[in-house]
Amino acid sequence: MFSFLQYLLPHHLLSALMHMITRIEWPPVKNFIIRKVVEFYKVDMSLALEENPQNYASFNAFFTRQLKPDARPVDADSLLVSPVDGTVSQAGEILGGQIFQAKGHTYTLLELLGGNKQLADEFTDGQFTTLYLSPRDYHRIHMPAKGKLRSMYHVPGRLFSVSPQTTRDIPRLFARNERLVNIFDSEQGPFAVIMVGAIFVSSMDTVWSGTITPRRQQPTAWHYSDQQPVQLDKGEEMGRFNMGSTVILVFPKNRVQWHSDLVPGNEVKMGESITAPVENQT
Repeated sequence: MFSFLQYLLPHHLLSALMHMITRIEWPPVKNFIIRKVVEFYKVDMSLALEENPQNYASFNAFFTRQLKPDARPVDADSLLVSPVDGTVSQAGEILGGQIFQAKGHTYTLLELLGGNKQLADEFTDGQFTTLYLSPRDYHRIHMPAKGKLRSMYHVPGRLFSVSPQTTRDIPRLFARNERLVNIFDSEQGPFAVIMVGAIFVSSMDTVWSGTITPRRQQPTAWHYSDQQPVQLDKGEEMGRFNMGSTVILVFPKNRVQWHSDLVPGNEVKMGESITAPVENQT
């Protein structure tokens, strides 16, 4: 019933209302909301750079809070590290152009990438992992590997919830929701970091463009050249969700081998290795 009702909801209107609510700076309101979220989700504020919840200017400032520098050490020896704190939804191979969403549901790599066939061809038969961020998680997104930004695509769409329940119920969920596709080039080849919007995710930010405000009804593309390079190191912050959602990583064929612990339901922390040890890579 919860999943069915989402088809009827005015997703973007609700997201716009949430955008306003989460930016209220009146202390009685914003402190009440922050306090209830900390209590309900048992948020560990000892990891935050600013530990006092009342010192945040708004709920959104609290939600996208920065962690202490030593809170999430980055595994320097790993080929790839987790870009977020979250829960593994899926991880595996892209088979026949299809990406596994949940039991009984797949979606195509081509539609995930906004119908860009040239781009999809670069990742044919590659690997993917889907990482879900709950409201209690740290909501900044970091680089899984060192890379230079090639292009960014905003793909308009719905804003269904991306909770485990709706992931199981709504077909092609991640290919239907609004998303931001970031393509990087690295020494190991290209990779994609895809930020999937969801209900109440009022906006998505990147460190190179700030809040993304594209045209809503058609895909928008940005291309980056050597004259305006954006190069980020492994573990460096690349963006954030203003409210929670999902990140999908996509790699070409035979470039990565996922860690044995990267299985549905397991939690990951930003900076932890998500690939098999180098000596086990084939």
